[in-house]
Amino acid sequence: MNRKPYPTDVSDDEWVFVAPYLTLMTEDAPQRDHPLREVFNGLRYVARGGISWRMVPNDLPPWYTVYQQTQRWLKAGVFEAMVHDLRVLLRLAAGRNPQPTGAIFDSRMLQSSPESGERAGYDGAKRHKGSKTHLAVDTLGLLLTLHVTPADEQDRAQVGQLAQDVQTVTGEMVEVAFVDQGYTGETAEQAAAEHGIRLEVVKLPEAKRGFVLLPRRWVVERSFGWLARFRRLARDYERLPDTLKGLHFLAFAMLMAQRFVQTIAHCL
Repeated sequence: MNRKPYPTDVSDDEWVFVAPYLTLMTEDAPQRDHPLREVFNGLRYVARGGISWRMVPNDLPPWYTVYQQTQRWLKAGVFEAMVHDLRVLLRLAAGRNPQPTGAIFDSRMLQSSPESGERAGYDGAKRHKGSKTHLAVDTLGLLLTLHVTPADEQDRAQVGQLAQDVQTVTGEMVEVAFVDQGYTGETAEQAAAEHGIRLEVVKLPEAKRGFVLLPRRWVVERSFGWLARFRRLARDYERLPDTLKGLHFLAFAMLMAQRFVQTIAHCL
């Protein structure tokens, strides 16, 4: 790398872990014009900086190379695989079982942009047009699954899909999901029960004054805070929902890989 490093560059230790996931063809393949690590650094720069693809700095690979390789990675599901493996490793390092028995469901509204406006919906509560990302995280706040809908979709209507996906990635291990009052109702309970999950609604205290830290629910709010570090995810800038979903997995992969490397260094 013959350039000044950016703060978003992948570290040497992180690269050792992530490179096998990202290598869809050999490093010396004739189609490859740029080092794979530099392409990944370009994607990380876009995700953290919130810039458009065409604004990738000139000392990184061309924007179209970064964009095209990103689409290949997203279609191959490499960031989902990375997140699922890192979650198991981080749980084991924390003294937990490899797969969780509890999860937290919640949604996050992203205001639309000209690129995403065609598939956006109007959220009457927040008075914005945009998309919702519906997340399920484990009790450490690590991502289990995620899907994207227009913002006018009800949270309770997504319980069945979230529950099914959670059980798929955990091997049917999750027994309870903690949710807020937006998930109340028999329909949501039945949808979760069909996949062996019991919904537990964590309610606000009736005499609430100021900020209240809700049991279990604060975990997913912290996960949303982690995502706030990635300016590309501050709004819905993507034309396709699959790209928005994939960039969320990328964000968690970056955060979790850094934490994993720090955990290993601490153990040594």
